[in-house]
Amino acid sequence: MNIYDIAREAGVSITTVSRVINNKQNISAKTKEKVETILKKHNYTPNAFARGLMSSSIKSIGVVTVDIRDPHYANTAFTIEQDFSKLGYNVILCNTGGKTDESINYLRMLMEKKVDGIILIGSVFNDQQVRKYVSKHVRNLPIVLANGYLAVDNSYSVLVDDFYGISCCVEHLYAKKHTKIIYIKDAETYSGERKQAGFIAAMKEHGLPVDDTSIIKVPRGLEGGYMAVAKLVDDGKDFSAIIFGEDITAVGGIKKLKELGRRVPEDVAVTGFNNSTFAKCCDPELTSVDNKVETVASLSAKMLHDLIETKNVSSTIMIRPDLIIRKST
Repeated sequence: MNIYDIAREAGVSITTVSRVINNKQNISAKTKEKVETILKKHNYTPNAFARGLMSSSIKSIGVVTVDIRDPHYANTAFTIEQDFSKLGYNVILCNTGGKTDESINYLRMLMEKKVDGIILIGSVFNDQQVRKYVSKHVRNLPIVLANGYLAVDNSYSVLVDDFYGISCCVEHLYAKKHTKIIYIKDAETYSGERKQAGFIAAMKEHGLPVDDTSIIKVPRGLEGGYMAVAKLVDDGKDFSAIIFGEDITAVGGIKKLKELGRRVPEDVAVTGFNNSTFAKCCDPELTSVDNKVETVASLSAKMLHDLIETKNVSSTIMIRPDLIIRKST
C-alpha cells in the first residue's frame, strides 16, 4: 500500500493525501477524516523521503558542533534534537573536531542533503573561511548560531552575555576583598574575546591592577588549567583569585593548586564558567557562571523553526547569565 493506493481508495489526489499526512491547512474536515480513516485502516506509515518529495522538504535540519563528547555541546545538541523531533524533523548531527575544513565539508554535505536549516553550536564558527563559504554557497538557507556570531546576511544568533558573566565574577571576588585577580583565557573565539573584555572592564572599573601578566592563555581543558597555575607560580605572580573561562579548565587549575599545597578558597578563590556537571563534582564545588545552556538551545531551535516557517525573527537574542556561588570562593 503506497500513497497512490491511498489516494485511489479515498477518491482524492495524491497531493491531498500528502497535505493530510503533513498536517497542512485548507482541507475540509470531511476529506481529512476520510483520508485519515483509510490511512489508519491500512496502518500506513509514509516513507520520510517520499513524504519530503510531496512537500518539497524532508523536514530535516543540520546541527554542527565541535565535539559531541563535550558536556556543554552535548547538552545543547540534545535539547535542539529533542525540540525538533517534537516538530517532526530529522536532525543530522555533525562533529568538526574544531577544524575549519571539516566545518566547510559538513556545510557542503548538509546543502547536498537539502536540509531546511542549520544550527552551529559555539562561537568557534566565527571563522573567516567559514564566513566566506556561507556567504557564497549557503546564502538561501537560514543559519542560527547557538552562542555564536557570524557576519553574514542569512545568519541569526542566540547569544549569552559573556562580557557580563565574567564581570560578575570580578564583582563577586572584589566583594570578597580580592584585589589580585587573574583571568585564564582558554579560547580564541568570539565568546573568548567577550569574556576577556568583561574581565578587563570590570577590573578597571574597580581600579584593580590589570596588565598582560593578568591574563594567561592556555588550551581549554584539565591540562590547560594545570598549565596555567604552574605558569603563575613559576613566574612568581602574586595572586589571590583566579577566574577561568571554562569549568573544565578551572578543575585542572584546582588540581594543580592542591598539589602545591594551596587551599581553595582560603588561599586562592576560583571561579569557572558554564555551571556544568564539572562545577558540581569539583572539590570544593565550583562557583560558576550559569550560561543557560538549555535556554540557549531551545531558543535557537525556536528561532530556526520560525525562520523555516518564514516568520519575522530578530537577528539576535541576548541572554543574561547568572553567577552561581559555591564553596570555591
